[in-house]
Amino acid sequence: MNRSKLYRRFRTLLIANRGEIACRVIRTARAMGLRTVAVYSEADRDALHVAEADEAVLLGPARARDSYLNIARVIEAAHQSGAEAVHPGYGFLSENAEFAQACLDAGLVFVGPTAAMMTAMGSKSGSKFLMEQAGVPLVPGYHGEAQDETVLAKAADEIGFPVLVKASAGGGGRGMRVVTSAGELSAAIVSAKREAKAAFGDDRMLIEKYVQNPRHIEVQIIGDSHGNLLSLFERECTLQRRHQKVIEEAPSPTLNATQRDTVCAAARKAAGAVNYVGAGTIEFVSDGKDVFFIEMNTRLQVEHPVTELITGVDLVEWQLRVAFGEKLPLKQDEIKLNGHAIEARVYAENPQKNFMPSVGRIKTWRTPDATDGLRVDAGYRAGDAVSPHYDAMLAKVIAWAPTRAAAIERLNRGLEETDVRGIVTNIPFLSALVTHSDVRANTIDTGFIERELKGLTAASSTLGDLELCAAVAAITGEEQKAARKEAHSPWQTFGWMPVGRRQRVFAFRQGQGAEHKVTLHYGCGPSTLSIGEREFGFAASPVEDGGFDLTLDGMKSRVVAVIEGHELYLRTRNGRLDLHWVDPFGGETEEQVGEDKIVAPLPGTVVALLAEEGATLEKGAAILTLEVMKMEQTLRAPFAGVLKKIKCKVGDIVGEGVELAEIEPAAA
Repeated sequence: MNRSKLYRRFRTLLIANRGEIACRVIRTARAMGLRTVAVYSEADRDALHVAEADEAVLLGPARARDSYLNIARVIEAAHQSGAEAVHPGYGFLSENAEFAQACLDAGLVFVGPTAAMMTAMGSKSGSKFLMEQAGVPLVPGYHGEAQDETVLAKAADEIGFPVLVKASAGGGGRGMRVVTSAGELSAAIVSAKREAKAAFGDDRMLIEKYVQNPRHIEVQIIGDSHGNLLSLFERECTLQRRHQKVIEEAPSPTLNATQRDTVCAAARKAAGAVNYVGAGTIEFVSDGKDVFFIEMNTRLQVEHPVTELITGVDLVEWQLRVAFGEKLPLKQDEIKLNGHAIEARVYAENPQKNFMPSVGRIKTWRTPDATDGLRVDAGYRAGDAVSPHYDAMLAKVIAWAPTRAAAIERLNRGLEETDVRGIVTNIPFLSALVTHSDVRANTIDTGFIERELKGLTAASSTLGDLELCAAVAAITGEEQKAARKEAHSPWQTFGWMPVGRRQRVFAFRQGQGAEHKVTLHYGCGPSTLSIGEREFGFAASPVEDGGFDLTLDGMKSRVVAVIEGHELYLRTRNGRLDLHWVDPFGGETEEQVGEDKIVAPLPGTVVALLAEEGATLEKGAAILTLEVMKMEQTLRAPFAGVLKKIKCKVGDIVGEGVELAEIEPAAA
């Protein structure tokens, strides 16, 4: 192959992705003087990455297979826009060898490895054969081509339970199941195959020994077309949920200097087995003593910013320079480790409802300034819609400091100053996680989150006087804003009266708890608030960041508040809090769905019916499976009873709140 055809200088770059990573690539590409082209689906017409690019091309309908996974349409968009190169980001087509080859055949530079390298290392099973030959340590497992369930069952029995059933293609925890006994294997294989097929278009499976209490270590590597191959230290990604990384940090606090040198050398050996070109990650699992190769991701990783912060390297810039055909700008001994970095992934999901994805329109978007060791990589802004069709990640909050302890403190501050409303996010969960004593002490493994889930998803703040007073200040502040739009008059100032005083009673409820009442006394003279027998001098003034300074009896506190109808979100010195304002004139009734109805919690696609009409069900029995945001959600019986009716079929695309099944309680 003529190398100049593979790697050459270009001026226009198409980013074949969306969301955070598309914005990330656009930022560096434009800084390098490149013209950028975004692609988008009908659901992303007004997305942030579309607004930030120099040009944007519509791919097709919302479903990924009709837009972001449509190879022919992406190639057509590149030609249509005059793009000479394509950056795949991560996810979607980033590890698709057919796409890499299609770009080359179309005369486009693919910013990444060749199709041959991708095929060799992108297949979890194929790469393990290569690693075995290269002398890289492996987890015992079956990586063969035979995919018959009998073959897989025999392999699992020989390996010994527990085992990990895992999609041969792709990553991100999709198409992956832990199986503890032979009786669970068949259902796990069927479910994993279905999820892998939907996410990657490939349902081949491999089976590995499940390493108990493991740690996840990965090494960032990058190679150029001149034979240079570098490692940029390692990252620890042990804090995971359902095999999906939640918190990542670099360097690993688990490894000493000798172990670090060993694992980085093994990573270079692994990538060198295919003369790798481009950015990639070699992933290892550790049992506390030994480190085993598990896979290679032949693309940029979500967590690449932590590596950038400890090395001072812009990995996207290096990717583009490699695609230009240039040599890597540094040698191995010139890459220095500086300080510690840690990253948290902000998702649109509800941790208190089993991390159910959240969709809707973002009404408030506040993030901390990118100063003092903080960085935010985002793919959304206020007003953007979060679609059920794609991954639920909104942004990444990343912190750097000279030490791990200081980096954790900075990350927590960054999370505390990140407010996203209109949808539910995992931000309070992330704060609880990074401040957990075991996380600070690094006494964790990949099962830590599941074991500690109840504590990590508990309410982050209790309701006190400060919060109740802040809620009143938020409501009256909004009313004052509305009043200022009217004609200038002292009567338009909230609470102004020439003589006398009045009072107004506010009622609030936290969750399903009791009502809490606060009385505002206002009029001639200073305003006061009373809660029970306690009375406070009260004043509030807005500040530039959208919050306000609340003064109670001379003590001033900074408060952030967001009001959405009758729902209030507050952030005080005590933490985050959601309150419901019981407005006596606003109407408090809302339609309730009977508990005997199984409804879609979010828009999605029915991918499996797991019970038949007339079946007797125990509480918690699986009824059907929905695919929502590329992840499967199993809906279960809320009580024991009989499955009276199924009101959907496999393949149905259903909206939020649509009734899918009806159960008759056993007591009836």
